[in-house]
Amino acid sequence: MNPAGKPGKTGSLMPVEVALARLLEMADTSRIIERECLPLAQVEGRVLADDLVSTLDLPPWPNSAMDGYALHVADWTGEPMVVSQKIFAGQAPEPLKMGTCARIFTGAPVPAGADCVEMQENAEVQADERVRFTGPLSLGQNIRPQGQETTVGELILPAGTRLGPIEQGLAASLGCAELDVTRKVRVAVLSTGDELIEPGQSLGPGQIYNSNRVLLCSWLQRLGCEVIDAGIVPDDLETTRVRLGDLKNVDLILSTGGVSVGEADFLGIALREEGELSLWKLAIKPGKPLTFGHFRGVPVIGLPGNPASTLVTFALLARPYILRRQGVKQVEPLKVQVPAGFDWPIAGNRREYLRGRLENGQAIIYKNQSSGVLRSAAWADGLVEVLENRTLVAGGHVYFIPLSEVLD
Repeated sequence: MNPAGKPGKTGSLMPVEVALARLLEMADTSRIIERECLPLAQVEGRVLADDLVSTLDLPPWPNSAMDGYALHVADWTGEPMVVSQKIFAGQAPEPLKMGTCARIFTGAPVPAGADCVEMQENAEVQADERVRFTGPLSLGQNIRPQGQETTVGELILPAGTRLGPIEQGLAASLGCAELDVTRKVRVAVLSTGDELIEPGQSLGPGQIYNSNRVLLCSWLQRLGCEVIDAGIVPDDLETTRVRLGDLKNVDLILSTGGVSVGEADFLGIALREEGELSLWKLAIKPGKPLTFGHFRGVPVIGLPGNPASTLVTFALLARPYILRRQGVKQVEPLKVQVPAGFDWPIAGNRREYLRGRLENGQAIIYKNQSSGVLRSAAWADGLVEVLENRTLVAGGHVYFIPLSEVLD
């Protein structure tokens, strides 16, 4: 049994790590450099084009972390103190009068001369409205110092950061009303196969509904791409050439089906004849026939046609490529090591990604792992990675990739 994390031999098939490294290398050579400036409210899901550097200290002045009383510790003798002012958040306080304290509220600026805030729970208001403190006091107590979060000139978010609600909030805290982001990747999506028809039409003999293009178009939109729906291409070499050639001004052509080795591999034939084929035949299951190449200079990723194969290869290979084209550095999903809740008695020569989910701290897998069963992914909440040339017994460790890591 091979230990987790050490891939075995794959013969003539390309290992997953090698394929991903090549895809990312090619993505690095064709980074999208065009940008656009958008209002902060519109940058969710986009990629930051420039470093975000702080232009101010946060907080801009020392402020109180508590509702309580601000005082100068050296002035406190243990006797009740006079309250000389009341300070609310958003107010500019007066310097603290010697020998007095100030009533202060959370977030309010600490007055000059104060070096401690005692919480109101440890203060007793006397009949004459002076305040007696019941606990020990220390310098800096309950004061958020100026620049605690950021200082002027500090790098806050590097270029290539994918922007979400937290990043938007952070930019807002620095006063940014707009940000420069990389323009959207323009992806043309097409499906190949005489057997495919669109949902809503009547099925004929040997026909199936096309699920892959809907899945991919929706997924690409989540990734912040501009999606061009190129429809279904029949199994015909000349038609394939024409339809690929019609896709102008796109950054990537993403196809499903027609990439298996055989007489109907029209995409591969077109790439070999009018471009280049850079990688194919991967040591991955499902998804071995994934293809990457160029057609008349345009990058093309050919995903396998079976729905589960489409899902796995897009999640683990096409998605990182698309993100890297936009300058995102961290493109691989988080993996967590968990105990397997299943046996895997027969080792395969390809790395397998099983649709599964976590129950009681263990990874369990869907009963039918056929590459044609998309329902397995709807049941699952992640992908269970089983390394090539490895067997498992329940309790052995596997890696689990949450679907939430790859769906956007």
